[in-house]
Amino acid sequence: MGDFALELDDDQRAIRDWIHGFAADVMRPAAAEWDEREEFPWPVVQEAARIGLYSLDFYAQQFFDPTGLGVPLTLEELFWGDAGLGLAIAGTGLAAISVFTNGTDEQIGTWVPQMYGDASDVKVAAFCSSEPDAGSDVSAMRTRAVYDRAKDEWVLNGTKTWATNGGIADVHVVVAVVDPLLGSRGHASFVVPPGTPGLSQGQKFKKHGIRASHTAEVVLRDVRVPGHCLLGGKEKLDERLARARERAGAAGGERAGNAAMATFEASRPAVGAQAVGIARAAYEVALDYAKTRVQFGRPIIDNQGVAFQLADMRTRIDAARLLVWRASWMATAGRPFTAAEGSMSKLFAGETAKKVTAQAMQILGGNGYTREYPVERMHRDAAIYTVFEGTSEIQRLVIARALSGMPIR
Repeated sequence: MGDFALELDDDQRAIRDWIHGFAADVMRPAAAEWDEREEFPWPVVQEAARIGLYSLDFYAQQFFDPTGLGVPLTLEELFWGDAGLGLAIAGTGLAAISVFTNGTDEQIGTWVPQMYGDASDVKVAAFCSSEPDAGSDVSAMRTRAVYDRAKDEWVLNGTKTWATNGGIADVHVVVAVVDPLLGSRGHASFVVPPGTPGLSQGQKFKKHGIRASHTAEVVLRDVRVPGHCLLGGKEKLDERLARARERAGAAGGERAGNAAMATFEASRPAVGAQAVGIARAAYEVALDYAKTRVQFGRPIIDNQGVAFQLADMRTRIDAARLLVWRASWMATAGRPFTAAEGSMSKLFAGETAKKVTAQAMQILGGNGYTREYPVERMHRDAAIYTVFEGTSEIQRLVIARALSGMPIR
């Protein structure tokens, strides 16, 4: 296991620079078009697949980087290019993480390759957890999975919402209730294979930002999946449910022990890295603008009111990156998040992206409010980072519970 270090090695720098080149040469020129079209950018994802950037092999290499920095380095550069296009490329990763986190070795080997396809036949995957009445409150989930013992099949019924790649994915990973009396501890994750009858796309959402990323409802009507599609297997599920029933009624707050929360806990530093990329991009635009925009006979950066904003922006970005790197290294090193360090990284980076992009718009003045400059789009994109995969308020709740050991409500 690698030691925690702030100095990148030659391979990490080479990969970072390679992704940066793709972000600058392919993503940025296409970003405004796909934001306006609000369509999934298949040509951009296919180009990423062609060069090996969108592939299971590449993401596996980054995921197993012994320093833990492979994934955050990758995501920061992609989202520096553009958040909507970045999420179109990275969105499959949440479903893959769910299988890695909850699945058996056989399930990982079977399903994760099908989530990506290959350069000649690109695929995407979707992770389906949130519901119309169950976002942060995962205990309110209603999608049910009922076991048909005679056929060794699970029957899924319900509606999922806010699913990245929902409906257009080849492989869907669905979190469902198997024992409603156990709350979130009675949940399990299921793989829905390509072409399974009963799964359909519901409403596609028109969003404020990240508009190149496809977000939609997923409707499940008597969706039957084989028993081997239960992530982790039925024996493991039965053992977990039996332990949960023994603990039912015991004092204590909700714990991140269910299928959805395990996935989100693993992905929070990665989401933080995305936010860092957006913030860095907006900061760089604002810095260049402030050095070249002349008012009252001098560049506006000569004014403390502007210069001090830029100083604060860069300080927050670097602090956010350090929190993300620390959490990513801890996760790879097997260090427990005793102070909810994963949530800390996501909270601070998400708030930083929202604040820094707003400051960038302010520095650009009226130009920042127009679509002639990219900071307007970056600000819209950044807004989601205090909302999805756990709102900022939920992150603070998780951190406070970890620090206090109390069931804070």
